[in-house]
Amino acid sequence: MSRSQAPAAPAGNRTQKDRTRKQRSVDASADLPRTSDGPPRTASPHRGGPAERFVRWVRQGGVTTILFGLPMVLCFAYFSWWPIVQSVQLSFQQTNLVDPATWVGLDNFKHVLDDPLLWKAVQNTALFAVLALVIGFPVPLFLAVLISELRRGGTLFRILAYLPVAIPPVVSVLLWKVFYDPDAGLFNQLLAHVGLGPYPWLQSTDTAMLSIVLEATWAGFGSTVIIYLAALGSVPTELYEAAEIDAAGIWRRVWHITLPSLRGVILIMLLLQIIGTLQIFTEPFVMTDGGPEDSTLTILMLIYNYAFQNGDFGAATALSVMLALVLGVLSAIYLRATRSWSN
Repeated sequence: MSRSQAPAAPAGNRTQKDRTRKQRSVDASADLPRTSDGPPRTASPHRGGPAERFVRWVRQGGVTTILFGLPMVLCFAYFSWWPIVQSVQLSFQQTNLVDPATWVGLDNFKHVLDDPLLWKAVQNTALFAVLALVIGFPVPLFLAVLISELRRGGTLFRILAYLPVAIPPVVSVLLWKVFYDPDAGLFNQLLAHVGLGPYPWLQSTDTAMLSIVLEATWAGFGSTVIIYLAALGSVPTELYEAAEIDAAGIWRRVWHITLPSLRGVILIMLLLQIIGTLQIFTEPFVMTDGGPEDSTLTILMLIYNYAFQNGDFGAATALSVMLALVLGVLSAIYLRATRSWSN
């Protein structure tokens, strides 16, 4: 008899086999982990005990990664974190770095807080920060937008904008100090042609801080302009093309396209400028040495005076720690407040 002519299995046997097969599939699915809102999950081939996961991590190069990055982490910790720990320890000691240190607890902080020059330095530093933000913060953004809108000569203006950054900071300060000379300075000579001046730029308590702010703005805006120009390069050109089709002018394009596209960069640069202005030192130190009448004395200059004029490194470190804490708190509050704006 051929296969095609073989008798068919009874219907009762087929039904029993189908039931057995379904029961096995149900029993197998019962052993698989289930999700709360879906079918059973198949067992993952990567699961296992801690020992198996550790062996798999080693085979995938985990140890090699740690050994490769460990020297860099140790160097960073030694040169960055360890000095911070040493500074905190030094703030509770009385020492001149020559004689053995003496533990004085919070006396250094009390001495700094009782110093009347501290509050004068805080006021001057806050004034410098406000003037630098009002005058110096919009300038790089305005120049970056202006350079990006130029059809010709953009490379030349980029070089000219970055040129002040290439000059050493002390050289820039000394150069502007000559310009501010009340008798033969360049600024008074230029103002004399229009019937103004002469002005005692650095010799007056009314204009000394403003004069320092102008120099600091000129010396530091170049790098910020380059950052803004790099960010402007990432703005889709289709947005500007659509705005031109709609006959939007330059100010409407800047307000509705450029500024919203640079919002995240602007907020970060604002935070960095706040931190930088609160740590101003070189300009008032070289230009006025804190004068006249302590009108340009800043917090970092007071730290310098504690350490290198009075030899009180404990007080200097205590003030440094307090400044670091204030900057950390301000940064945390700023980032928390602007989190939604930067998205």
